[in-house]
Amino acid sequence: MGETVQRSPTSPIARCLLKGESLVEPVLDLTTSAWVTEDPVRAAVIREFGFRSVMVAPVQARGITLGAATFFRSRRLGPFAADDVQLAEELVARAAVCVDNARRFTRERAAARVMQQNLLPHELTGGSALEVASWYFPADAPSGVGGDWFDVIPLSGARVALVVGDVVGHGINAAATMGRLRTAVRTLANLDLPPDELLARLDDLVIGLVKTHGADPAADAGNPSVASTFMGATCLYAVYDPVSRRCGMARAGHLPPLIVGPDGAVDCPDLPAGPPLGLGSLPFEAVELEVAEGSLIALYTNGLIETRDRDIEVGLSRLSGALAMPGETLKDVGGNVIKSLLTGPPSDDAALLLARTHALDAQQVASWELTCDPAEVGTARGLAARQLAEWGMDDLLFTTELIVSELVTNAIRHATAPITLRLIRQDALICEVSDTSSTSPRLRHARTTDEGGRGLFIVAQLTRRWGTRYTPTGKIIWTEQSMPSEAGAGDEVD
Repeated sequence: MGETVQRSPTSPIARCLLKGESLVEPVLDLTTSAWVTEDPVRAAVIREFGFRSVMVAPVQARGITLGAATFFRSRRLGPFAADDVQLAEELVARAAVCVDNARRFTRERAAARVMQQNLLPHELTGGSALEVASWYFPADAPSGVGGDWFDVIPLSGARVALVVGDVVGHGINAAATMGRLRTAVRTLANLDLPPDELLARLDDLVIGLVKTHGADPAADAGNPSVASTFMGATCLYAVYDPVSRRCGMARAGHLPPLIVGPDGAVDCPDLPAGPPLGLGSLPFEAVELEVAEGSLIALYTNGLIETRDRDIEVGLSRLSGALAMPGETLKDVGGNVIKSLLTGPPSDDAALLLARTHALDAQQVASWELTCDPAEVGTARGLAARQLAEWGMDDLLFTTELIVSELVTNAIRHATAPITLRLIRQDALICEVSDTSSTSPRLRHARTTDEGGRGLFIVAQLTRRWGTRYTPTGKIIWTEQSMPSEAGAGDEVD
């Protein structure tokens, strides 16, 4: 396989491939035929078996020449006739279609695997909130790779989102759809949407894909794998907050998560299943629960626990037992799960995402309640300055005072009490101002003659990123600043 085969230009195979039509040599001349005499091994084989006549038919499918099929006849029989050529061409034509189908399938399967590997995250980080690890095993099935995916998305306020999903179908189309959904989830997550609302918007996206697919059924004729692209998907979305130690989650037809406490007790939260994505029927419901520090959150796909000879309930029970390893590293826990559940190549894609929770202690978070008095702006600056001095972050004092002044002033001017200022110290300095208004500020580029409107523009220039997230009682305007060591790393001069 894969070796280069050389043939003499005068050989029947070379002439057949050059002309693209069948060729017959009724009588082989072992003394004058160059393609025979130039290869002693070939000549010896022809003499040994007594070959008398040779026929070569091109292997062609869909306008492509894939090779040539050679037929020999011994001296005991007469030379090949026209009927033999017709039969050989019919046989080779059918075989050529099979060979081409296998070639196209192999190419599509390889492309799907490469696409899937490129679309899945290569490096996952949970910041200071979560320690994460993942495992993924593609399906060892003729239908090709599936559309399983997982992700870990840093959010505002030191929170982290965990995602796992499964697209119906296999092949390159399922992998492409998986890439669409993963990108959509990341985009929606950056809007700081609650889990149930995020799934609702993702459901709308999948419904749109289904409608687009159904609008032109003729485009899919002759390509049955396309039908699997828009048949729907399942998804589980969870958000963990290391400050409150609470985790909100919702699922769209996906398997429920498992939470392993620090003592090794395994719990399956009572989380409403919700409909799969793409149905647009029932609403999604979110559940919020408290998660103890050091707990393990396990997200997975059905390929991990369900096989042809193992019921899903049995697999779920085995998964629970394999996860109950308190005090072990995520690598060891995941290895134990894989060893217990995947005894051979999976028939469907299998994904496992493990996350161990951490919590921010009281020394990393500072919060103050403010009134709607304009004098509170100076008070807020003073509180922030004292907190930064206590944390040893004097390098960020000036920019933080500007940020606090702008955000608190906007809250006092456009919202009502209570107003809360919160600072969080982790791998970045987070400043949050919350109020009871649901109106989001808009960044505008003021003209040179404008007397105001530059506050948020200045905030955007001073911070690594900023944004708005809504709460049941109002909204939170947040900013992130790089830590002094990180911010100054690019200023060093050799």
